[in-house]
Amino acid sequence: MSVSEMAPEVADVAGIMHGTASTEMPGTAGLGGSATVALGGNATDVRRVLLVWDAPNLDMGLGAILGGRPTAAYRPRFDALGRWLLARTAELSVGSTTRVEPEATVFTNIAPGTADVVRPWVAALRNVGYAVFAKPKIDEDSDVDSDMLAHIELRRRGAGLAGIMVASADGQAFRAPLEEIAAAGVPVQVLGFREHASWAVTSDILEFIDLEDIPGVFREPLPRVSLDSLPDEGAWLQPFRPLSALLTSRPAQGVA
Repeated sequence: MSVSEMAPEVADVAGIMHGTASTEMPGTAGLGGSATVALGGNATDVRRVLLVWDAPNLDMGLGAILGGRPTAAYRPRFDALGRWLLARTAELSVGSTTRVEPEATVFTNIAPGTADVVRPWVAALRNVGYAVFAKPKIDEDSDVDSDMLAHIELRRRGAGLAGIMVASADGQAFRAPLEEIAAAGVPVQVLGFREHASWAVTSDILEFIDLEDIPGVFREPLPRVSLDSLPDEGAWLQPFRPLSALLTSRPAQGVA
């Protein structure tokens, strides 16, 4: 399906990543109404197939692959990801004795002075059925890791999870909780870029899916370079973050 064949709101979300375009939003069909579920809600008769998208982490990972901010061709298409989530929910609902529904969530930070830039992106996500948790970026400790983990724990209560997908390369935050969920028999998938998520790629209990392997998530193949796929003439491997981050980030493991 081409962008011109999509409903206007779907085309809009495909073309917006952190507010690089503006749009006015009409109504939407959404992902089964999942975006209307408040973070505090916990219907006990519904098992959810939960998608958690760690926007700050994936933005950084995509920027490292591209060597800069993504153009339209390299922005994730959340409508395609939503259709994949719906298909996955249908698979997991087979044989279930309770109602199974998808829930698509995006967690993001809003840096000071960027609200107007990010607003169209947030509106577009909500218009195709994603619930967005937005948090002011005040300092290095005001990330959304704890909020994502709290929401996952919330959805484990009551009827529980029928499945969970976490789109993030942050193994420090997610590895142990997701392995615990998987050990309890819940299907767990980690979505991301294989270059940045070796903890999930090599896991014996977690399933890893590269975002490029989900149909339609990217319009064009990403210009990926790894040590396993170097061109004959060699290639630069871009840093994952600016060197100046050493002055402000938390202490990390040194490089031997």
